[in-house]
Amino acid sequence: MTPARRSLLQGAASFGALYLAPWSTASAQTTSAASTPRTFKPTPGDWRTFEVTTRVDIAKANGVTRVWLPVPSVNSEWQKSEASAFSSNGIARMRSDGLQGVQFLYAEFAANIEQPYVEITSRVQTQSRAPLAKGHVPAATEDAATLQYFTRATHLLPTDGIVKTTAQNAIQGAKTDFEKVRAIYDWVVANSWREPKVRGCGEGDIKTMLETGNLGGKCADINALFVGLCRSVGIPARDVYGIRLAPSAFGYKELSGNPANLKGAQHCRAEAYVKGQGWMAMDPADVAKVMRLETTTWLKRTDHPVVKPVYDTLLGGWEGNWMAFNTAHDLSLPQSKGDRIGFFMYPVAENNEGRFDSYAPDDFKYQISAKEVKAG
Repeated sequence: MTPARRSLLQGAASFGALYLAPWSTASAQTTSAASTPRTFKPTPGDWRTFEVTTRVDIAKANGVTRVWLPVPSVNSEWQKSEASAFSSNGIARMRSDGLQGVQFLYAEFAANIEQPYVEITSRVQTQSRAPLAKGHVPAATEDAATLQYFTRATHLLPTDGIVKTTAQNAIQGAKTDFEKVRAIYDWVVANSWREPKVRGCGEGDIKTMLETGNLGGKCADINALFVGLCRSVGIPARDVYGIRLAPSAFGYKELSGNPANLKGAQHCRAEAYVKGQGWMAMDPADVAKVMRLETTTWLKRTDHPVVKPVYDTLLGGWEGNWMAFNTAHDLSLPQSKGDRIGFFMYPVAENNEGRFDSYAPDDFKYQISAKEVKAG
């Protein structure tokens, strides 16, 4: 069993110049502070129980069709992944990659199957996380092999070259692990931005982002940037791939999911390991999302009253209206004839013509919904 699997089941700019997001330049205009005061204070407490259903219908079968559906695989202080039930008119079974702790439903349909479908409902419990108080003692100390595993480089997360140079510049003057994490979080918030034109959740190719100076993207880009920068200076960090399940209790529309239709609600978060604190929640991408989309104006200051509560809280906390699937990178799907995938939080399918477009659920017919239920 790999360190990653044990962990899940238990528990820059180069050359000293920073890439600057549009609001960081001298020409940036100050936004009006005349906004309604907002709060964003998720705190651990009562667990919420959700049943999450994903259904795939193959409109045009062409030869043998294969489908892979991510299943919640994380068990921790903030999530309990429970049982799943599924149905299909093909051959379907639960699988695990056996390496990174990823669980998924695999379904295969022979060429003569008419109107192939597969449906799975997974039950999961979630709770909010809050920025950790000084002197917090983690519930369990992570083992050294797992921490080393989450400093490794991956295909989309190199830890040398421009990535390492950028991180070293960002953490200048920082001494403790927390100070370094804080510095990287602040650097990512200051220099990246939400780019609505990016498809899906983005690709997370951080080397290209840094080399081109285009740090606009979505959650799988921006949070991957945070994770890669942390890893490059020896701080264990990981992306956490999942989906928003319900509206935010604090009225933030961009931090909400519509449980009746979760199409496009996939969202990647991040964690960094801080000595003496344990795994800490992180989400600079959601700060960028609130800045760009929460109001009709692109908010370009973190001290804006709409942004500040989110900016302060998402360094160490997040709201429990979200479910994690896994923390996997560079995943090879069993029986797939396609390339490995950078991350796994969307349904994946392929037939004789190749892999379907997971970012187009109206063409590759899948639906995701959630229902909150009373535990028991």
